[in-house]
Amino acid sequence: MNKCTHADQIKVARPESPSEGCEDCLRIGSTWVHLRVCLTCGHVGCCDNSPNKHARAHYGETSHPLIQSVEPGEKWAFCYVDQALMREPPAIE
Repeated sequence: MNKCTHADQIKVARPESPSEGCEDCLRIGSTWVHLRVCLTCGHVGCCDNSPNKHARAHYGETSHPLIQSVEPGEKWAFCYVDQALMREPPAIE
């Protein structure tokens, strides 16, 4: 399993209640499957199973490497750069 080398770039906490959904899907009137939050800036985007893959597109536009699931009961983060899954994401003060 790969190890993430970008945990020092985490700047925002997982939102307790995310926005009303994927920020980009809401803007264009589309739908999503699951939500992810960028741990650098807090952008909420949709997962790779969603039609528009906005969380990954956000990474492509910004190079912010880390996302975390916002789904109830899920506690994991993923680093796009290192292709690393973190089952216990670092705590944020």
